[in-house]
Amino acid sequence: MSSMIQILTPFRIIGAFVIFVIRETGRMGIFLSEAVFWIPFPPYLFGRVIRQINFIGVKTTLVILLTGTFTGMVLALQIFFTLSEFGAESRLGPIVALSLIKELGPVICALMVTGRAGSALAAEIGIMRITEQIDALDTMALNPYKYLIIPNLIAGILSLPLLNFIFVFVGVWGGYSVGVGLMGLSPGTYFGNITDFVTGADILEGLYKSLSFGMLITWISCYEGYFTGYGAEGVSKSTTQAVVLSSVSILIWNYFLTSILVA
Repeated sequence: MSSMIQILTPFRIIGAFVIFVIRETGRMGIFLSEAVFWIPFPPYLFGRVIRQINFIGVKTTLVILLTGTFTGMVLALQIFFTLSEFGAESRLGPIVALSLIKELGPVICALMVTGRAGSALAAEIGIMRITEQIDALDTMALNPYKYLIIPNLIAGILSLPLLNFIFVFVGVWGGYSVGVGLMGLSPGTYFGNITDFVTGADILEGLYKSLSFGMLITWISCYEGYFTGYGAEGVSKSTTQAVVLSSVSILIWNYFLTSILVA
């Protein structure tokens, strides 16, 4: 009997994990659906949306400027030596631009926002939960989704494309500083080939990814904070889960979205 229990234990663990994942996915889906349901109804808290755009977007700009510039520089440095082996250095500009626009820009931008703003969102809402401020909103007949969740969702969806644009812009100029400034490529060759190879579909692909990542980050961070555990330990755990789950979800969703858009 005991040997049978030992044999079945791994299956019980796997089954419990699958049930946990399905239950959490369902709760997250209900949470997002309820937030979306309340969007058309007043009050419309434009001031709070702007404050959250400032928190999620504006205050992340410096991080995006630094990571975008150095990502473009490293990318150009690596690609230039590879292209030089085939005598194709003139393709440096379009390869740097396409890599930033379609993949690196949206993904790295989203990961930076997750680290800086997503964790803070989860902690802020989690502290409001354990100090019963969210319960106080319910008591005053104020909808917590209208005051806490929806402004963050809208701010995330609006902020990510703008941050991605800044990331790509400085990344291309970072690549320019290496390709033209260090490696001696002519400015006309660098920028001329970018305009020849980058299409509207490439820009739209990056835009779609940024929009979906913005919703993904704020959705997961708000959910983890809203349903945080008790005490400081619960908030700490929710913050960590928000960052880890958001980061993993971004990479997985990026793969599926790329598969759909490329096909």
